[in-house]
Amino acid sequence: MTGVFSKTVTAFVLGAAVSSLSPGPAAGQTTPGFGAEEFGFTQKQLVQAIEQVESLISRCMLEQGFQYIAADYETVRAGMKADKKMPGLSEEEFHSKYGFGVATMYTGEPPQLATGYSPAKLGLGERNVAHFRSLSAAAQVAYNRALFGENPSATFAVAVETEDFSQCGGCTRKAIEQVFKPEQLKSSYYNPQNALINKDPRMKAALRKFTAEMKTSGFDYAHPDDVEPDIRARLAALTNKGTLLVDKMSAEQRLQLKQLQDFERRVALKSYRLQEDLISPVEEKIQRELFARKVQ
Repeated sequence: MTGVFSKTVTAFVLGAAVSSLSPGPAAGQTTPGFGAEEFGFTQKQLVQAIEQVESLISRCMLEQGFQYIAADYETVRAGMKADKKMPGLSEEEFHSKYGFGVATMYTGEPPQLATGYSPAKLGLGERNVAHFRSLSAAAQVAYNRALFGENPSATFAVAVETEDFSQCGGCTRKAIEQVFKPEQLKSSYYNPQNALINKDPRMKAALRKFTAEMKTSGFDYAHPDDVEPDIRARLAALTNKGTLLVDKMSAEQRLQLKQLQDFERRVALKSYRLQEDLISPVEEKIQRELFARKVQ
C-alpha cells in the first residue's frame, strides 16, 4: 500500500536483520534513502525483508512445537495484492459493496478456514492452510495463538499491505521485531515518501478539502489514512480482537456488527471517491516533480 493513503512520519531505517542492505533510491528517484514500496523499501529490500520475517516465523513456530512453512515473497505478495480486490468488481464497486473488506467480511473464523475473499489466507500460502486444516479444533486454536497472538486477523501479509504492524502478535510479531525498527511497529509510523508528499502545501490544501467533504457527509476524518484503521479498531473492540464467531454473538452484538458494516460501506466509498477526485491527482503531480528525474 503506497501513496498518501498508507499508514506511514519518520524516514525509513532498516531493521537490524536487514542492516546489511544498501538502501538507495529506486530507479528514477531523486530522493535517496528510501524506495517506493511499502515502508519505504526498494523492491529488493521488500523481498529480503519478507523472506527474513517468514523464516523467523517458521523458526519461532517450531520452537512452540508447530509446523509453519516460510512463505516466499510471491505468496505474501499475492495476499497483499488481493486487498480490496475481487474478480468482476472495479475498485469503486468493491468499496460500494464491501467497504474495506473488514467488518463486511467478518465471520470470526480463522483466516485459514475462509471460503471466499481472504487476503490473509492467500498470504499464508496453500501448504500452511492445508496443515492448519489437518489439525484438531483445539490444536487450531493453539496454533493460531502461537502464530498470531490475540488477533488472528493480523497476518503478516495484511500488515505489510496496510503498513500497520500494531495489531500483530505471537511469532509474527516476534519475527517482525527482529527485522523492522521499533518506530515502524507503531500505527503512527509514516512511509517516508508519503511523509514528504504530505508536507507539500498542495497536499495540505487537498487534505483540508477532504476533511470538509467528509464532515459534510457526517464523517469525522482528517486524512484517508485514518479511516480503515478506525474500522479495524472498532471491529476488534466488538469481536474481542477477532475471536468472536458471528453465530456466537448476542442479538445486540449482531446489530452492532451490522451497523458497523453499513458504516464501513458508506465511509469507504466516500473516502475512495474523495481520494480519486482530490488526493490522487495532487499526489501524482508531486510524485512526478520529486521523483521523475533520474538520479545523477
